[in-house]
Amino acid sequence: MVASDVDGTLIDHDERVTARTKAAVDALIADGVPFVLATGRPPRWIDPVVDGLGYAPLCVCGNGAVIYDSATDSVLASRTLDVDTLSWIADLAESVLPGCGLAAERVGASAHDAVTPQFVSSPQYEHAWLNPDDTMVARHEVIDSPAIKMLIRHRDMRSGDMRTKLAPLIGDRADITYSTDHGLIEISAPGVTKASGLAIVAQRLGVEHSAIIAFGDMPNDVPMLGMAGHGVAMANAHPEAIAAADEVTGTNVNDGVAQILERWWS
Repeated sequence: MVASDVDGTLIDHDERVTARTKAAVDALIADGVPFVLATGRPPRWIDPVVDGLGYAPLCVCGNGAVIYDSATDSVLASRTLDVDTLSWIADLAESVLPGCGLAAERVGASAHDAVTPQFVSSPQYEHAWLNPDDTMVARHEVIDSPAIKMLIRHRDMRSGDMRTKLAPLIGDRADITYSTDHGLIEISAPGVTKASGLAIVAQRLGVEHSAIIAFGDMPNDVPMLGMAGHGVAMANAHPEAIAAADEVTGTNVNDGVAQILERWWS
């Protein structure tokens, strides 16, 4: 099985799957090898990647919190932070990281489930991404329902520094990581990582961990790179991802994923 992160890994800076990368993925699929996306993105942000691949894979979304079948637009499984934990983390974050804003990712039965407000943010939350699709609500409404992920944003801090301050206080009550250096950390239920999500998919497909090739570029990819039989970091990767990988390939703009896949499939 081949598993790939999306942003900074599978797609280029224009958020496109290049022709070379698509051809490499097409070749392994034609050989009967499962291809899985493993991303921090929620299911509703998967459609453009599916369009670029021309293939609808199983997906590990929300840093491992959600297993999503893009072919049937179905959420197969999810793990959430409960309301008590969300409230506790919110109070802690605002104490340790004064000036931060809070947001929460939720999931319904499908990617665009209209019944569930999927991304809610407090008025203090400032986006780290260019394509926000949140619903602004009162601070207390951010934490009044279970969430697959809490996002904490501080425009004047680096993500790694935020994690360093908060992680020792959170301990094993939640899992904390980040996928951008721009002052945004992501918190999931304890034990939820891309590795835990990928393990569910591997079991579902009958694939041993030693038979997985995984690609990634940021700290949220580190658990997955470590559990795979062969973990590959991008040349543009964060030092933590490079240290966790068995190999470093080219950058995402130079078809680094395809460079590795073409050894076996072309």
